Amino acid sequence: MKNSTLLALSLACLAIPSAAWSQAPDPSSCIPVTGAPCYTPQQLQTAYGVTPWLNAGYNGTGQIIVLIEAYGSPTIKADLKAFDAAYGLPDPPALQVLAPLGTVPFDPNNEDQQIWAFETSLDVQWSHAMAPGAAIVVLTSPVDETEGIHGLPEFLALEKFALDNHLGNIISQSWGTAENTLFDAAGTNLIHEFEAFYARAAAEQVTVLAGAGDSGSTNVDVNGDYYPFPTVLYPASSPWVLAVGGTTIQVSSSGVFESETVWNDENGATGGGISQYFAQPFYQGELPRSVQKQLNRHRGIPDVVFNADPVLTYIGFYPDPSDNGFYTQGGTSESTPAWAGIISIANQLAGRPLGFIQPTLYAAGAAPQESEFFHDVTTGNNGANGVAGYDAMVGWDLASGWGSPNQFIWGIKDHR
Repeated sequence: MKNSTLLALSLACLAIPSAAWSQAPDPSSCIPVTGAPCYTPQQLQTAYGVTPWLNAGYNGTGQIIVLIEAYGSPTIKADLKAFDAAYGLPDPPALQVLAPLGTVPFDPNNEDQQIWAFETSLDVQWSHAMAPGAAIVVLTSPVDETEGIHGLPEFLALEKFALDNHLGNIISQSWGTAENTLFDAAGTNLIHEFEAFYARAAAEQVTVLAGAGDSGSTNVDVNGDYYPFPTVLYPASSPWVLAVGGTTIQVSSSGVFESETVWNDENGATGGGISQYFAQPFYQGELPRSVQKQLNRHRGIPDVVFNADPVLTYIGFYPDPSDNGFYTQGGTSESTPAWAGIISIANQLAGRPLGFIQPTLYAAGAAPQESEFFHDVTTGNNGANGVAGYDAMVGWDLASGWGSPNQFIWGIKDHR
């Protein structure tokens, strides 16, 4: 397998190699390609405290995860079956693909459609990897999201469709645009529309997640140039949205957690920072005084993190069968759907949808037994692309939020 070309977009950090593994390789086989092992679902389930819940029957049963995508993938159902077969995972109870806004013909030679097909596969396969019992609905748009407004009205229409039709209680979106690309009249009007929707979602007990981004402490403008100062992605910066960042995790061959640091390497760096648009939400009001001074009454992200180093997904849409197989992908488009899966398990345990989860999550993080609920990431910095970043430290911070799940589901059990 040859080295990968990483595409830094507003999506995940997507690794699209020139050749694929025909079978899922040993995790260590990825190290020469990506610099990190490609951990299996079982290893990450164990490292993040999910395995005991799966063994007890809490696997997301009865829950539905809604994924918002552009274009989608024509082979998504067959590809999930191949992924499941390779890792010994059961099929989900349902995988439904809906295109209420229409579709465009899939062209496997169109790079933009390839990127979104990879994105869709990553979202489906790794939300399922964390919650094998949850059903999945994929909503696809015929217009792609790039930077700024383009594609966002269509994504908002898909999200409204999800709520109007009660498709699920978890909405996961692995895309975003720099807040600053929306700081004109049209952009701020669109933000107001999204915020009204997210408030409605919270009122209807729907959890909404978004990736914090893969460009570190800054992001690109509509011309593809990096801002020379810290920025954050929207909708991750929305106070109504659970913002998910990324880490580099070290685990044993059996999945025992060893260590974790802020994701920042040749593949990308986790987003994180201070919103220039949104005021500090009430649930961040009890953070330590030093953090309050840093936030200066603005929303800080991420809220939580998860491994963002590349994992494997199965891709089967290429016309030449030799091009199909397992590819490496990573970024917060891995972290976000994985957290969606974990929340589906928490919903099942609670016996109800947890919906607007941030107040509960911050209460768990502030509890004396916080280290039981999260792996507190205390090393690393997300500075990238010539812009200074933020340091991880004890407790909540702008590089890793509260940290990654440890026995997070226990925290929900105790604070629901």
